[in-house]
Amino acid sequence: MTDRDAEGIEDSADARRGAEREATIEAYDVLWRPPRRELVALVDLAAKVAGVPFAAVNLFTSSMQHHAATVGFEAATLPLADVPCKVVLESEEPFQIDDARRDPVLAGIPSVDGQLANIRYYAAHPLRTPSGVLIGTLCVFDEETHETSDEAATALGQLADRVVDVLELELTSRRLAQANARLTTANERLEQFAGQISHDLKNPLTSVSLSLESLELDLSDLEAADPEVLDTLARARRGVDRMDEMISELLSFAAGGAPPGTELVDLGAELLLALDDLEGRLSRRAVAVGALPVVRGDAAQLRSVLMNLVDNAVKFTEDGEQPEIEVDARTVDGHHRIEVRDRGRGVPPDRSERIFAPLARLDKSVPGVGIGLATCRRIVEAHGGTMGVVPRAGGGSVFWFDLPLADA
Repeated sequence: MTDRDAEGIEDSADARRGAEREATIEAYDVLWRPPRRELVALVDLAAKVAGVPFAAVNLFTSSMQHHAATVGFEAATLPLADVPCKVVLESEEPFQIDDARRDPVLAGIPSVDGQLANIRYYAAHPLRTPSGVLIGTLCVFDEETHETSDEAATALGQLADRVVDVLELELTSRRLAQANARLTTANERLEQFAGQISHDLKNPLTSVSLSLESLELDLSDLEAADPEVLDTLARARRGVDRMDEMISELLSFAAGGAPPGTELVDLGAELLLALDDLEGRLSRRAVAVGALPVVRGDAAQLRSVLMNLVDNAVKFTEDGEQPEIEVDARTVDGHHRIEVRDRGRGVPPDRSERIFAPLARLDKSVPGVGIGLATCRRIVEAHGGTMGVVPRAGGGSVFWFDLPLADA
């Protein structure tokens, strides 16, 4: 490799680091706006700790140094070639000197030789992001000489870390606010979508349902109804019921994010109501019920979670087999864990998260539209809990959800 090749590789690496640095600073959104109070407070503290009148947070673009916060002098934008912080950018190491005139690199720059300033004592520490990008320095300086010390260097390093913490915290807060705004917009659109479905489909669906009921009554008056007609009518009725269930689940998913109440809810009593609603699809003898806790929340929402999980256990029982379902609770890590155990087809471990996604259906042979579990998780999370599924020993699945302990 020739010297020219080596220089080309180095230049390319420098350009890459410079682009990465500028992209990071742009994300922090700290330039071209008034200094943030937290940064001003940190540079003021740095100056006091060092016993000097001047301190600054400096950020570097391709060829310029920008003062993001200063104490003792007015902020400015200066060429990197004119300021002592360039030695930190080049070495990527902390720097401290009692008299900048004694350094061969610094002695002739405008900030030291009197053209811009008369810096004598100077100390700086790199500002390095959690991903390792060097974006600038925290520096302190004086127009008089000072003795250097390890204690001053250590304190400056600790304050430099806090500067990066401030920038990261503000960036994270801004991104969280943006995510919340997007989520709010998505929820509003989902509610509008569900409301439109309710308006556009529920009304004609009701008309179809009433027409089918009228036909059923007419046929019931006939002594010998055509079996083929009866079969067609039954299939139409099942189709209407499936469509009604799909619309209801869409509406439930849209509304499930509403804040729950804080009333005391007896999950044992709610499970009994859920089993009443499932009568005809499931014999109570097929469900072994343990002691369930009292929690705080919305009774109707939590009942719908229990009903959905038990109903799924019935749906995914192997053909020809009788459902074997257990509903019980225990305490895990300071939370109530409610478990619905079945002996059904089970959920592959690599699909244990996917089944909670909206419209996800792993087994299309089972009726449904894939919204029920998504709604359940949304309700549980609104109650401050979590939800998941694990394989059951001996076959089947254990669907669980954790809820906070109810205070007195």
